[in-house]
Amino acid sequence: MNRIRVNILLLLLCIFIPGVAQNVSDGWNKNRTARLTKPVFVYNNWSAYDELSDNIPLDEALAMKELDHIVRLKKLGVQVDYYMMDAFWFDVNEGYRKWRPDCWPEGPKRWLDACKREGIKPGLWFSTNLLRIGGEANTMKIIPEWESSVAEDGTTLCLFRGGYLHHLMQTLQMYADMGIKMFKFDFAYFDAATPDAKCTMLPTDIEEQNKNAFISAIKEFRYRNPDVLFIGYNGFGGDMENTVTPFRKTVDLRWLEIFDTMYCGDPRLSDVPMMNFWRSQDLYSDHMTFQYLFNGVPVRRIDNCAFMIGTTGTCYNRALNAWKGMMILTMARGGWLNVCHGNIDLLSDDDARWMAKVQQLYMKVQQYGSISAFGAIPGKALPYGYMASAEGGNLYTVVNASQEKAKVMLPEATGTGRVLFTDSGFMPVLEKNIVELGPEQMVVVGYGKFSTREYDLGIEKDIVIPATIQKVKIDVQKKNEHTLQAHYTPSKGKTVRILFQQLDEHGKAFRSWGGAPPTGIKMDHFFNIEVKQGKRSVPIKKSHDKMIWCGLSWAVGEVSADDIKEGRPLEISCTAIDGNSEHCLLEVYEVEYSAEKK
Repeated sequence: MNRIRVNILLLLLCIFIPGVAQNVSDGWNKNRTARLTKPVFVYNNWSAYDELSDNIPLDEALAMKELDHIVRLKKLGVQVDYYMMDAFWFDVNEGYRKWRPDCWPEGPKRWLDACKREGIKPGLWFSTNLLRIGGEANTMKIIPEWESSVAEDGTTLCLFRGGYLHHLMQTLQMYADMGIKMFKFDFAYFDAATPDAKCTMLPTDIEEQNKNAFISAIKEFRYRNPDVLFIGYNGFGGDMENTVTPFRKTVDLRWLEIFDTMYCGDPRLSDVPMMNFWRSQDLYSDHMTFQYLFNGVPVRRIDNCAFMIGTTGTCYNRALNAWKGMMILTMARGGWLNVCHGNIDLLSDDDARWMAKVQQLYMKVQQYGSISAFGAIPGKALPYGYMASAEGGNLYTVVNASQEKAKVMLPEATGTGRVLFTDSGFMPVLEKNIVELGPEQMVVVGYGKFSTREYDLGIEKDIVIPATIQKVKIDVQKKNEHTLQAHYTPSKGKTVRILFQQLDEHGKAFRSWGGAPPTGIKMDHFFNIEVKQGKRSVPIKKSHDKMIWCGLSWAVGEVSADDIKEGRPLEISCTAIDGNSEHCLLEVYEVEYSAEKK
């Protein structure tokens, strides 16, 4: 009970941490030129193909197939406003002026015509100034107009000297005249300098000159094309590598003068170990959203980029695993650019109807309500959430990131609430303005007008929360430089959850990388959990046996009660190839699932 009280106190304190809990209007500068006047829904075809973390190419057939499914989803009520054509549509020899002839024999004509016919606004991806985008096959060749801008390193282009930026703006105008209504800018390198600039300018001056040149050029373009949106991706600020680095001011808010939204990182695994693999990925995007709020970016202008479904390496081949919780969190974070990436062909008609219902709920509160974050910073592995306040009611989307049950006080909640959505297994307990969640659990709770059956969103069947959980006191021994070991006898009928994480000498989690599909190494090579009873190896349920392009710092596994012989000790061995066992963390929990979920 004391631990629960501490959790509630922490949440109340965190609600008022400056720079973290933030309303959509906080930090809004009316002089900044965002053109988004209401929330929109964007389909992006990245992760339906993947030429960086996999070898599945983008071609016209794939792009048109996904467009056919956009049309199907729209007929079932799903709102789709834009179709973003992501990277690698271009002919590397033609300076973005032509499309890959082997994949697009007629260029973009069929795609653009179909988008226009279906009332969908097309968007197009550009690298800001990086030439080598992945492998050699996707490296941009230097055309004559760019030669005077090539940086000393030969892989980037200077934005304030030479002809590159002028040529790029002409290219954007060419596509705007063809009907492109959104441009996505990625891979910005503001240290790029021509050899003469490198010799005569300070690094800080080079960075500032590059930024100023780019901002001025986009402002001028937007003045001539007021109906075109710009979204900023990699290279425009943010600490995106992990969820353990303390928040810093890394986002230059001048970017809000030219970008309608700024993304806060591709979906990765967080450094919070979880049995539910996909929930740890949800937490990464929550952590990055909190970081951008800390940096002063208004909620509505944060593109959390979290929703990716598909069968490629960039989304860890998740297909539709736990996609409903991911969808809800994507919209609950409050950004006005709601993006769906990947294989929407995987969505059934019933899935589409459910998606439309979620859109109708959250996009209304995005536009007409007020959305704020509350609770602990997600990377701290404590409860947190989002509150949407609208006329007539409040909507709460809450995650318990800890390995224990937690009671969470919902700020400003009054009256009788209703659980609208949660995971399988343990059912959250709602009493007035306090909801009790199981470990790793997510819940949506409605009050006022949102507390009626019409807003029910069902159950996330792919994530199962135990009915009980209890941390076990164990004596952890260092077996060798890379392996920790523990012996203990589990309680009767309990499933054993094992949590293992590699830390550095300062207690900070760090990642191992095995590369991306198809040639990468699965993460269970770097983090091995082995359990024995006597000489018998006991099977372990795990989810980190994947090639993970972003790396991983942990492993979690469970041994089912059905596989444990009563009264006999378990020998648990955990090995980290890259970590020193002296600094690694090993924790054991006993959990029990409800009978129907075993």
